[in-house]
Amino acid sequence: MAAPPAAEAIRSAETWFLQHGLPYFVDDVRVEVSRRISRPRIVLVAVVALAIGAVGGLGVGLLSGSASFGFAVGAWLAVGVGAAYALFALRMHVIAGWALKRAFASLGLLFPLATRALPMLLLFVTFLFINTEVWQVTSAMDGGVLWGAVLFFGLAATGFLLVRLDEELDQFDDDISAATLLDVTADTPLAATAQRLVDDGADLQAEAEVTGLQKANLVLVLLVAQSVQVLLLAVAVFAFFTVFGMVAIDDSVIHSWIGAWPTYGPGPHLVSKELAQVSVFLAAFSGLYFTVYAVTDSTYRQQFFDKIMRELARVVGARICYRELRRTSSS
Repeated sequence: MAAPPAAEAIRSAETWFLQHGLPYFVDDVRVEVSRRISRPRIVLVAVVALAIGAVGGLGVGLLSGSASFGFAVGAWLAVGVGAAYALFALRMHVIAGWALKRAFASLGLLFPLATRALPMLLLFVTFLFINTEVWQVTSAMDGGVLWGAVLFFGLAATGFLLVRLDEELDQFDDDISAATLLDVTADTPLAATAQRLVDDGADLQAEAEVTGLQKANLVLVLLVAQSVQVLLLAVAVFAFFTVFGMVAIDDSVIHSWIGAWPTYGPGPHLVSKELAQVSVFLAAFSGLYFTVYAVTDSTYRQQFFDKIMRELARVVGARICYRELRRTSSS
């Protein structure tokens, strides 16, 4: 069977990249995104985000009579504007979509991680949960301070993940051989190109290094995949303490801790405002703890990265072949 023309092979490769959450590996997309992250464009987006956050936060603060709540809403609005720009203008929705599928496909790793991390964490956090001072501090927080703290924990966890995942990816593209290239591209549209490169004796090591936006693409895929797992664990902790508080913590106990009776919304008096706030705060703290534990636990890292490195090796091999196709088509 005759090999497809170069143009068709390039289109097939670009489709494969997009289907695997790798838009920045497509040359045209990468050039477009590079323009959209130029300094003037980023400054403009930052100014717009801050302006929307300031106006929205000021409005909410005036309407609610709470400066801290207005500040928290403004901060979340500013982050939301930046996230919206990244999702659509920078094509990160493609990355996030594939990473979410990858995260849910690897949920099997979540249970062994939880069984190692949760016992020690729950011992520590349960002690905080029944601690008078924690209830006094969280009950004194208004919504703005509480959700500002949640945002802070989330940003801290994201920053930690970005640094550690970048370190993990530093060595994954160092070992590429002819056998590896043929193996990882065997079930891709680039198998014929890989065979030609091997037959021609191409310098694969020189072509393998991934940098710039392409490396950022890989980091973002891993970031979303691990963030989903951390979020699920944090939600589980929130549910645990909410149910535990409903069963074990009587209103009279809460009254003795905070000096006032707990407040409830309309409907059945199941979860008080104070219980919800303590549970949210401890769940956010637990999420930060899980983040640190997940990337420092050797067993989890071996299990997670053994699987992901196979996929990243396919990416490196596909990128080598794609660059070869682009060169031959333009010559």
